[in-house]
Amino acid sequence: DDVVSVGGELAKIGEAGSAPAAAPAPESKPEPKPEPKPEPKAEPKPEPKPEPKPEPKPAPAPAAAPAAEAPATDGAPYVTPLVRKLAAENNIDLASVKGTGVGGRIRKQDVLAAAEAQRQPEPEAAPETAAPAAPAAATPAAEASPLRGQTVAMSRLRKVIASRMVESLQVSAQLTTVVEVDVTAISRLRDSIKADFATREGVKLSFMPFFAKAAIDALKQHPSLNAAIDTEKGEVTYFDKENLAIAVDTEKGLLTPVIKDAGDLSIAGLARKIADVADRTRSNKITPDELSGGTFTLTNTGSRGALFDTPIINQPQVAILGTGTVVKRPVVISDPNLGETIAVRQMVYLALTYDHRLVDGADAARFLTDVKTRLEAAQFDV
Repeated sequence: DDVVSVGGELAKIGEAGSAPAAAPAPESKPEPKPEPKPEPKAEPKPEPKPEPKPEPKPAPAPAAAPAAEAPATDGAPYVTPLVRKLAAENNIDLASVKGTGVGGRIRKQDVLAAAEAQRQPEPEAAPETAAPAAPAAATPAAEASPLRGQTVAMSRLRKVIASRMVESLQVSAQLTTVVEVDVTAISRLRDSIKADFATREGVKLSFMPFFAKAAIDALKQHPSLNAAIDTEKGEVTYFDKENLAIAVDTEKGLLTPVIKDAGDLSIAGLARKIADVADRTRSNKITPDELSGGTFTLTNTGSRGALFDTPIINQPQVAILGTGTVVKRPVVISDPNLGETIAVRQMVYLALTYDHRLVDGADAARFLTDVKTRLEAAQFDV
């Protein structure tokens, strides 16, 4: 391209035949200019217009479709983040909540209602407290004793028992000492052999033979508890044998048959003897000679569930040992690995009533301690 100076010659007009040669030059310049301009302007304008139109049309369709179709497929309607957070805070399982919103949608109110219902299960505990009332109602069903409202004469045996009990309290200074014994080891020993024992010996293995054996062996070390006082002569007799009287509850009253030379018997021998004299006493087959000659008495008040009592001495003896019922209790024990710890143990109370005219409190305590130690060690040949 040449630059023409001001006033210079711009063009020279020649003949008519030469005009077409100059005409095409300016025509070629305008053609490329209009073509690129309309293309960029026309393309962006139609494209943004159709885009907003399809958006509003499909928007309502998907919103309605999932709400109606969700319950039929997986039961999980749309849940807003607020509702999910509220459910998590109240530990609510959304799958168990029935939505009341459009199309089954779970609303905030639905979650709050479920949380409120979840906080009120306590009233169901009322039937549990009322349940024990059933046994109470059954108690009056027991028949009343025919002795109610009656005045009857005392039996000969009851007169003898009454006289001896009063006499015992009048002639001796009686005091009772109690110890608590852990018989867990004996309980385990008994449970492990009682089936074989019953087959071998023909009697059940109870706790009584163990109590009897421990007491009899302790009497050999504490003769003041296996003795008799003669106040008229002013003498005390210390026996060289242990004749064990066993208190037996019968329909007629309390009787105390005697196992002679009980100190020579084993656990099995004591079990057989105790079962024998108890059965014959209850069936009225015991002889008068077997009801006398005892030097020490053992009474099992625990057979009827009593924890302990203060038994009265069977004169002319100077001591009687009462055994309570064996119960499970939490107690503090010393464990070689754990030190002091709490454990559930089989426990029993032993109550010794003794004649303070002959036996001092320290003597009674030493005797009971020896019995306790022997029972807790559970070193018995069965």
